[in-house]
Formats: sequence, structure tokens, C-alpha cells
Amino acid sequence: MMILVYPWLLLLLPLPWLLRYVLPPYRQSRDGLNVPFLDRLAQVTGQTPGDSSVVLRENFLRRAVMLLVWIFIVVALTRPQWIEPPITRTLPVRDLLLAVDLSGSMDTKDFTNAKGEKVQRLAAVKEVLDNFLTRQKQDRVGLIFFGTAPFVQAPFTQDLEVCRQLLAEAQVSMAGPQTAFGDALGLAINVFDRSDATERVLIALTDGNDTSSKVPPVKAAEIAKDKGIVIYTVAVGDPRAAGEDALDEETLRTVANTTGGLYSFAADQKQLDAVYQRLDAVQTHKAQIVSYRPKSDIYDWPLGTGLLLTLLYHLFVLATAKSRRAGNRFGSLPGNHIRAEAPR
Repeated sequence: MMILVYPWLLLLLPLPWLLRYVLPPYRQSRDGLNVPFLDRLAQVTGQTPGDSSVVLRENFLRRAVMLLVWIFIVVALTRPQWIEPPITRTLPVRDLLLAVDLSGSMDTKDFTNAKGEKVQRLAAVKEVLDNFLTRQKQDRVGLIFFGTAPFVQAPFTQDLEVCRQLLAEAQVSMAGPQTAFGDALGLAINVFDRSDATERVLIALTDGNDTSSKVPPVKAAEIAKDKGIVIYTVAVGDPRAAGEDALDEETLRTVANTTGGLYSFAADQKQLDAVYQRLDAVQTHKAQIVSYRPKSDIYDWPLGTGLLLTLLYHLFVLATAKSRRAGNRFGSLPGNHIRAEAPR
């Protein structure tokens, strides 16, 4: 498909016709006949010399060539572009929404990493999710961070490097010190409303100890079930902890069971690997993604055509003039000479 970037320049097409009627015709003054005794001749004959004009006959071919060249120039000025069909690719993807708890309780150091060391809960979640995102080559992933209030850190995207960077920059209590797990589930439901995925999956990594939600997590899970959203809950931390740092495994298990998901407890790296295998079984769906439509300027086509047309016309004129000169020389050869004589 071809488009014109500046189509309004086509208004210049009738400009030659307008100038022809507005501007005066080209005139060139010169003597038609030089006679040294013109004054005496005029007195003898009793005539007075006057001015005359000669109108050159218009060359139709020349006019047609100039008209076409002008059209090509105007078309080139409009900057024509050729737009190729959109380049699309259909990949098997799945929409995964990750809800990460950033409440103050995630600062507790009770998670055992791969080296056998006790580390901060959030640090363990970052390590887990970074490895998880590295493995997702063809998935779309969204990020929700929640503390006292939830917010969308990244909508669904295939740019997983950005998701990994945003996750690495997350800090404890950056969304508030409390845990609004139920509100995070409600926000996730709104995010999924803009997704066309046939399988809607939410993975929530938290200690599950809800302290500030306006909507109870179990109630939010019932709404998610009606929306066809499956929630996988992953508990991070020590189940023996008490107070605000305690794990609310009952709530996490109820949320997962209500939506048909799975509840997993991750106290170390090995258990998280088992969670990965279950998440990889999530059904994929086809998503058509339009990358871009290539554009290329083709103004050189009309310019080149106009230049070629002008060159061919001048070659034709030169060839015609040469042919006429050859004909005149041929007519003056002996035996082909015509001479007119005055009668005696």
C-alpha cells in the first residue's frame, strides 16, 4: 500500500495552468529585416514601415513532456511511501500476573536459600522470581506490588528484562508496612479484565498475614473464581513465626482452593523448584502480536521517471534535428539540385 506523507501538495498540480492565464506571454523583440536604405525605400514607395509579430507554433510533444514532468515533480514533493503488510508473529504464550508482598513482615530473615543461609523473605522472593522470569521465554508477565495498598508495577508485557529490573529495585515497605493481600487480589481481577487470555493465572508470593485490606482475601477469591481466574499462592517464611511475622497458611490455602489453584509452602529452594514444575503446566493460548509495518520512501521513483522522460525527449529532439540536417545536405547534392530562374 502506498501513502502520501504530504498529500496537500497535490494542490500544486494546476499551478502551470493558473500561471498561464495570470502571467503575460513571453515576448522577445528583435529586428525582422535590416535594410541600410530603408528610409529612402519608404519615401519612394510611399509606405511607412511598421511592427509585426510572429507567434511560434506550439510543439504538442514538448508540452506533453513538460506536463508529465511537472506531475512527477509534485508527486515526489508529497513524499510517497510504500507501506508493507504488517509483520506479525503468533507465539504460544500465557498471561501470568505476579503479586509480590512488600510489607514490613517480608523483612524477616527466616528463608533458607540455595546456600543454606537464612535470608530476608523479600530477598528470597526476588531470587525465586528472577529465576522464574529467566525461564519464561514466550510468556507475558505482569507485576503487582502490595503493602498497605497495592499498585500495578508492570502491565502484561513480553519484555521480561524490564520485569526483572523492576523486581530487583523493589524494597520492603515501599508500598507501606502493612499487608493488603485482599486488595491486591481485587486489583489483579481488574488487570485481568483487560486480558484476552483463556487461562488467567495469578501467582501470589506473600506471608499471607493480611492486616489492612478493605476486601477480605477469601471474598476476593470468590470474585476471582466467578471471573475464571485461578490463583496460585506461595507462602514464604517460617510457619512457626508469631505476631505480624506469622504465616497465615489457612488463608492462603483457602484462596487457592476456592479458585481451583494450588497452595505451596516454600521454605527453601528445593520446594520452590517443585512449584515451578506445577506452574509450567498452565495451559498456553495463542496471542497475535503486531510488531510493525515497514515503511520506505519511494520519492525517487517519480523523480527518476521524470528525469528519464526529459532525457528521452531531448534525445528525440537531437535525433530529429540531425535527420533534418542530413536531409538538407542530401537535397543539395549534384543531380538533386533544384534551381529557380526568373523568366526572360
